[in-house]
Amino acid sequence: MGKLTLTAFVSIDGVHQAPGGPEEDPSGGFSQGGWSVPFGDDDFGNFVVDNFSRVDAFLLGRRTYEIFAGYWPKMTDPADPIAAKLNALPKYVASSTLTEPAWEGTAVISGDLGKEVTALKERIDGELQIHGSAVLAQSLLALGLIDTLHLMTFPVVLGAGRRLFTEGATPTAFRRTGGTITGAGVAINTYEREGSPSYGSY
Repeated sequence: MGKLTLTAFVSIDGVHQAPGGPEEDPSGGFSQGGWSVPFGDDDFGNFVVDNFSRVDAFLLGRRTYEIFAGYWPKMTDPADPIAAKLNALPKYVASSTLTEPAWEGTAVISGDLGKEVTALKERIDGELQIHGSAVLAQSLLALGLIDTLHLMTFPVVLGAGRRLFTEGATPTAFRRTGGTITGAGVAINTYEREGSPSYGSY
């Protein structure tokens, strides 16, 4: 049984939208795209490279897939550890409308999301990684299918934009299993899903 991991960028106030650039996702009138970029120091880069070193396949939402597919196939340096993995390994994109993906190694999953991803986890002997893909991530968190969460919290409050954890999110308990703070102040924490929260009183 494979392990499904999510790597997510969030601001202090939980915004997950368009961390990588102004044109990445301006939907809803969001004008602050690229907010994570000033914090991309060597510590941050080292975490990303280490994370990609463990991947066996990728699972992406439609929007993130299109962003990646428009960029990474052009990165052909075999020494680039991120491009090498993204271009060589299997990619699965959850979409009901994409029919003929151009990026080599891509398969579309369009049926029942829970059944399809459960089958993927059973088929892949290793780590299946989600990057970004907020809508897909929210659906899979609600289904209890994400095993590990790498939550990267950036020292900025945005005040607007789509959040990763929204009102109505499924109550879920996690156990912190590791983490670090980069030189630029990004808090990187790794959590393993534990099940339902427990409650008490003081």
